[in-house]
Amino acid sequence: MKQKLLIWGGAGMLLLLLAITLSLSIGTVQLPLLQVWGIVAHQLPWIGDHISVNWEASSEQIVWRVRFPRVVLGVLVGASLGVAGAAFQGVLRNPLADPYTLGVSSGAAVGASFLILFGLQFSLLGIWTIPAVAFGTGMASLLTVLLLARMDGKLQIETVILSGVVMQAFLGAFVALMVSMSKQVVNEIVFWLMGSLTLRGWSYSLILLPYLVLGALLLLLFGRAMNLLSLGEAQAAHMGVNVERTKLTVLIAATLVTAAAVSVSGVVAFVGLIVPHLLRLLVGPDYRLLLPLSLIGGALYVLSADTLGRMLLSPTEIPLGVVTAFLGAPFFVYLLRKSRRRAR
Repeated sequence: MKQKLLIWGGAGMLLLLLAITLSLSIGTVQLPLLQVWGIVAHQLPWIGDHISVNWEASSEQIVWRVRFPRVVLGVLVGASLGVAGAAFQGVLRNPLADPYTLGVSSGAAVGASFLILFGLQFSLLGIWTIPAVAFGTGMASLLTVLLLARMDGKLQIETVILSGVVMQAFLGAFVALMVSMSKQVVNEIVFWLMGSLTLRGWSYSLILLPYLVLGALLLLLFGRAMNLLSLGEAQAAHMGVNVERTKLTVLIAATLVTAAAVSVSGVVAFVGLIVPHLLRLLVGPDYRLLLPLSLIGGALYVLSADTLGRMLLSPTEIPLGVVTAFLGAPFFVYLLRKSRRRAR
């Protein structure tokens, strides 16, 4: 298992490094790859003193002030949604589970839309008002889903996704109502709902990073438990797994990571659905592999989608959530049809 993780993880990191390099280089202003990494190295302590500056000041501003914060945030958002999607699928034993279908994203959207509609987006915590409230409403959405799916003191796996879909539709109606009520701010609400990494500085990455680190470490500890849960709850309990505590802990940790990601980037759909499933086809169903690889795969997927959105209609930019939805919706239909064929 360790050798397989080393091989696939190393390949994923190389691809991610390539994607980062291309994303920093490609844009309205094209920059040479070596110059890009020279600019990045120049900003590092101790190393930067030994780098000779042979580029224009404007190039350094483009890379370090505009593109690099966006790339870092894209990596963190993708890693968060990827590992959360793998965790949701593992604990719910359903390949259709992801943060979007469980209502977490819609819950965050309700909080953000409400603030924008009534002009409160800077009222409480300045620029952190929307991320904080979106995080809270995303968490509240999942807690409601868990309460709806709980019967006789136990979390019923088969009803969690159904409850999530119902919650998503219900909250989506609220968001649609607020969009219809808005006039001057309708574009701002819609832009947030489409998901984007535009105009996000370093501070947004600093908000997300601790949630990702703590949440991912906690989820990685439950890789073996998720493997046992795939055999069935009764079998997992016989093998020493505290089933109820495992389900609740994993769902809450994955939601924390998801809500933090959505709060800084807006709604970015289908990342947690596509990435774990594709990796499952490549490396198998072992969650000790899937969880860490989903971190890398999610980062690669979101960064590639964001770069694609910047370049397809340049200088016009396609929002990140639109690109991931275009790629993810057909894949969701494929998974749904595949699940139906298995059921038959």
